[in-house]
Amino acid sequence: MAKARKIARRTFLIGSAAIAGGVAFGIYKVKKPHDNPLEAGLADGEATFNPWVKVSDNGITLIAPHTDIGQGARSIQAALIAEEMDLGWDDFSVEAGEPSPAYFNTAMKDEGAPFRARDDGVAASSARGVVGALIKVMGVMATGGSSTVPDSYEKLRIAGAVARETVKRAAAERRSIPVESLTTDSAAVVLPDGERIAYTALAADAATLEPVDVVKLRDPADWRLLGKNMLRLDTVAKATGSETYGIDLKRDGMLYATARINPHKGGALLGFDATKARAMPGIVEIVELSNGVGVLADNTWNAFEAADAIDYDWGPAPFPPATDDHWTEIEASFTEERLDREWRKDGEFNSDAASPVTLPAHYFANSFEYRAPHVAHAPLEPLNATVLVTDSRADIWVSHQFPRFAEQFVADITGLDLADVHLHNQIGGGSFGHRLEFDNVRLAAELGMQRKGTPIKLTFKREDDFAQEYPRHNGIARIRGEVDTDAGEIRTLEIDVATPAVLSSQMARTGLPAAGPDLQLPAGIWDAPYAIENFRVRAYRVPELVPTSSWRAVGASTGGFFLESAIDELAYAAGADPLEERLRLVDDAVARNVLEKAGELSGWGSDLGPRRGRGIALVFSFGVYVAEVVEVTDTDAGIRIDKVWAVTDVGPVLDPINFENQVQGGVVWGLGHAMNCELTYRDGRAEQSNYHQHAGMRLSQCPEIIVHNETRSATIKGIGEPPVPPAAPALANAIFDATGERLREMPFNKFVRFA
Repeated sequence: MAKARKIARRTFLIGSAAIAGGVAFGIYKVKKPHDNPLEAGLADGEATFNPWVKVSDNGITLIAPHTDIGQGARSIQAALIAEEMDLGWDDFSVEAGEPSPAYFNTAMKDEGAPFRARDDGVAASSARGVVGALIKVMGVMATGGSSTVPDSYEKLRIAGAVARETVKRAAAERRSIPVESLTTDSAAVVLPDGERIAYTALAADAATLEPVDVVKLRDPADWRLLGKNMLRLDTVAKATGSETYGIDLKRDGMLYATARINPHKGGALLGFDATKARAMPGIVEIVELSNGVGVLADNTWNAFEAADAIDYDWGPAPFPPATDDHWTEIEASFTEERLDREWRKDGEFNSDAASPVTLPAHYFANSFEYRAPHVAHAPLEPLNATVLVTDSRADIWVSHQFPRFAEQFVADITGLDLADVHLHNQIGGGSFGHRLEFDNVRLAAELGMQRKGTPIKLTFKREDDFAQEYPRHNGIARIRGEVDTDAGEIRTLEIDVATPAVLSSQMARTGLPAAGPDLQLPAGIWDAPYAIENFRVRAYRVPELVPTSSWRAVGASTGGFFLESAIDELAYAAGADPLEERLRLVDDAVARNVLEKAGELSGWGSDLGPRRGRGIALVFSFGVYVAEVVEVTDTDAGIRIDKVWAVTDVGPVLDPINFENQVQGGVVWGLGHAMNCELTYRDGRAEQSNYHQHAGMRLSQCPEIIVHNETRSATIKGIGEPPVPPAAPALANAIFDATGERLREMPFNKFVRFA
């Protein structure tokens, strides 16, 4: 049985953070439920049982508050509710819903506490409780960190079950028969004699009842939707080109706009001359914004053309102007003054001791060094937002992963109360973390204030989207290792990583606190499941250079490359097989299963023949182990990636085909960026302006990708980000196996050619 009293019509399930969180915020605040946002707009005869379900005589509406940015979030959220509510795929409509603290993300607490995932001690549990309580009290509504399914899995199933049982009670009272005699099927209550009463016909009756507060969830063995391949709600629309994104939105009387802000990120607008632009066709108005210029026109193309015709006087960027300067600053950050934290220390260390490994002269001192560059998010749909501001209300149509924070930005700019700002969350054409930022929201609100009562659609030109990037952080790892060549074993691994603090940069723009050590600095490294005799991880915080933001897999996207490349180098130095040495070191049963399966599926150890190689990597991120094996051939035309095996364990898989697509997409994303992508700076601005300078993997380069989930874990996890981190090191390790060339810096196309 699942207690559901906390998701009655004006409340919702808050989880189990009350005790630890109450110490910091007060038990009352932590346990006090948020209102059900669906209550405010109910019409006569409409029923809502919790923040996720609304039933009227016209239909059933399910609320999917997690932002859909291409990962299928709306479909899986709807399926979780529909499974328990006994709805068919065509029995309901889905909406994003009004942003509300009721939709706070219960699953993000685990990534916010600086403790190893396997640490369930009092301190770790208390810290997670405090973080969870903070998220609850602040009503942090967020999509990210592969948290959509873990956050939704229980609460949305309970929401569907509560709705089902309450509608059954309404039918029982109408017919004066025991509720136990009723069943449900395809959005209808089924009476003992076989008569069916549609949920919609029972809405008015159900609206008079208190929601049922104790429900039984369906046994997974009886699932009708979950655990089976689903036709996602957006599949047909995307396949036929009829899906509507924010960039496609139209409103009556709408003006089209673009904005040009300082390409020296964070620099000021010193002045501009728009004389030529104002005379161009279709231009309605050109206005000054807080650090740039906005163009209002009769269509988006005319706005783009006019923005290009303006002469701008830009101030300098508030960071070093060139990428070489950034690397110099990072190199200078391995100091005690910039030490963020020693994240792990197993065994004994003497930092001055020379490694017994014979290293080539190009290694850094007695260690080796790895580098990861800035890269752009560059989603296919550039940033956009449509806004309508009046004296009493503001509406904004945008795809955003922090919708409540976005509403607060609009409220601050317009001077309206937060309750009078309404964000309509759109389907996003990609993101990878890009839609966690607020430039488009801020600029749209400023433009809306210039033309109250007129809908305005702001669209970033692709080149402006690149120029205004908050890229993935760059970083350097210095690694010292010791091996026993007689035993063929790794004895010591010491990793020092220096990088700007991405969470501090990002959180400063949201108003959320980001005090203390930054968990993303050592992500993908410190929580590795390796019981190395001497294992130390230290992170150094580089003063902010270019403002950065979360990029798919965040810190693990670079940390995984550092760690798994180092493990591979040391295994070869020891004369050990890279997979066998990892299996010797691994101290977690789930990780071991994942590694063993990857080796089994890929035929690890079999002879591939000349100029061919395999590489393996295992990375733990967002609570998930992923092992990947990459197989390559060194052809006369360059390196060809032949095949990839990706093995993970996310617990029960709710939609196998979407799971497979998510893993394959993560592998392609990780490989493509490792091969080809880098964002560099000259004169304080990004040198890359479009895909031709920041190309991912080409279709002809895409390998066959075999996906497998072990399902040994009983805990539901997300899979959007974990497949990314192992891809780069597995590819680099495979290239070494095939060619003998060790790649220690991304992108790899600086050193090898790809076929």
